[in-house]
Amino acid sequence: MRARDLDVAEWRIYAEFQRWRVYCPRCRSVFIEQLDFLAENPRYTRRFALHVGSLCRDMTNKAVADITRLHHTTVKNLDKLYMAEQLKRRPMPAPRAIGVDEIAIRKGHNYRIVVSDLDQARPIWIGGKGRTEADLDLFFATLGARKSASIKLVVMDMWRAFHNSATRNVPRARIIFDKFHIISHLGAALDEVRRSEYRRLTGKSRSFIKGQRYTLLSNPENLTLEGRKSLRKLLKANRRLNTAYLLKESFGQLWDHRKEESARAFFGRWKESLKWQRLSPYVKFAAMIERHWDGIAAYCNDENKVSLGLVEGLNNKIKVLQRRAYGYRDEDYLKLKIVAAFLPPLPRNASGGPL
Repeated sequence: MRARDLDVAEWRIYAEFQRWRVYCPRCRSVFIEQLDFLAENPRYTRRFALHVGSLCRDMTNKAVADITRLHHTTVKNLDKLYMAEQLKRRPMPAPRAIGVDEIAIRKGHNYRIVVSDLDQARPIWIGGKGRTEADLDLFFATLGARKSASIKLVVMDMWRAFHNSATRNVPRARIIFDKFHIISHLGAALDEVRRSEYRRLTGKSRSFIKGQRYTLLSNPENLTLEGRKSLRKLLKANRRLNTAYLLKESFGQLWDHRKEESARAFFGRWKESLKWQRLSPYVKFAAMIERHWDGIAAYCNDENKVSLGLVEGLNNKIKVLQRRAYGYRDEDYLKLKIVAAFLPPLPRNASGGPL
């Protein structure tokens, strides 16, 4: 028999070997000798499988197939072996703080839930068939009652199904609503004000607003010099938009408070400033904050301090992986790819059984 090994100077190298086959008359089975240098697929050496898997961490499968002159299915199978070894070395932990969010697998509101360990900064579970209460229940069932009991914090958006599932499965955990989802709701309210002003105005006053959605909703630090000039011109030309913009920018100070009482006082002043401003989308936003206040104020407690931006950061990385993984029709492979991407790569001399 022979197995492909690492190439040398663009030459394909194969290792030739013999394996013992032993017949057991008692169980009437044939056993084949296991060789440490072989991968689970005996046509490849272990170090070659490691090499292919490490390439797949940074390259598309098609590019790896072209480099190694393998079929894309073979590359995919070797990559699966590599990632399975990663997960074997870093099994699902008993997390203290988890983040819950959803990702769109494909078009048509086809969602899967992503649960992340916020202390280890990595996703630990992707599953479900949507974003219902029953879908999140699957995570807690997979984690088990013993590990679920270790969860102290659950960071999520204000989706009721997630809240209901977490409340039932980990009743002692503190629920914190994610800052970036709340700010996105406030951004939507600002955009609604922008649209209403565009419909209300005519002529030159209207021209200042047209085409400025990105400028108005972006972080000022991310704008170019030209974008900042356009923003100043827009806010100077429209008093209502200027007020709405300043209110949006100031609202982020809510998460700087270390005590719930001071956070509540700040929100009370912010809500009071909405009077006589004719900003109905902001009034609706303030009412939403009132309904979910407990999950927002929980962050003020020092014991509940977690990186609220981590969930959003992980999701942005996942979106990059999804774009790079275009054409994957194996959903289980995509899930494995996402989870393994946040684990450290295997050492080149990895041992502990065949890949």
